[in-house]
Amino acid sequence: MHLYSIASGSSGNSIYVGDGKEEGILIDAGISKKKILEGLNKESIPVEGVKAICLTHEHRDHVQGLGPFLRTYGRPVYATEGTIAAIFREEMCGKLDRDMFHVIREDHPVQIGSLEVMPFAISHDAAEPVCFTISDGKKKVAVATDMGRYSDYTCSHLEDCDGALVEANYDEKMLQVGPYPYMLKMRILSELGHLSNETSGNLIRRLIHKKCKKVMLGHLSLQNNFPELAFETVKQELERDMDVWNEGHVSLQVAHRKEPTEVLVV
Repeated sequence: MHLYSIASGSSGNSIYVGDGKEEGILIDAGISKKKILEGLNKESIPVEGVKAICLTHEHRDHVQGLGPFLRTYGRPVYATEGTIAAIFREEMCGKLDRDMFHVIREDHPVQIGSLEVMPFAISHDAAEPVCFTISDGKKKVAVATDMGRYSDYTCSHLEDCDGALVEANYDEKMLQVGPYPYMLKMRILSELGHLSNETSGNLIRRLIHKKCKKVMLGHLSLQNNFPELAFETVKQELERDMDVWNEGHVSLQVAHRKEPTEVLVV
């Protein structure tokens, strides 16, 4: 199973999950069609092998490339009823055939070829947001970003994953002293916002006590974070369990904001 971040950050997000050849999906299409294709080509993944697009929510950094991609390749789109309604109500992706869109519900799996895709609810300021776990029957991975908080429910979906892309959006001190307006800062810090580096580390520390040993940090803020800081903050949280960290049982990397990241293979 390949977990491949084509781009992950506040500027745009698109993640490939699949076998790297004939069967896979895109989680979100928040970058241009050109960049999606360049990312697929970089790993020799044929666009024909992308069988569907699964959307986490309707924010621009997750859907801005959806219209051009669909008008060229016509893939089915899986999203919640709230997300679909918001996309069409706000005309975010131009003219699209609504028949391409298939409604999914939290905690109800969808079979896309050989992949079982499970949506689970998250806390974020969008219409009806979800994140996903994806299983091929042997291995399981997750894409878990845009969460203002996590809970036991979140962990119940993530803890049996072999690998995951987990949000580490901001450093709290950088956010507090940064240039954002007060209301935007409060939105990011709220339960409808994003996970900080420290909170991300706490979540990942819970997961590594179960099954998840390969982790990619994603959705980093351009203004309120940088890769080295996210990595070191999460690493410090994981080092609280020195036996696990020192024995090399955990692989930790940071997804690039605007370009592909080395494939995480489980």
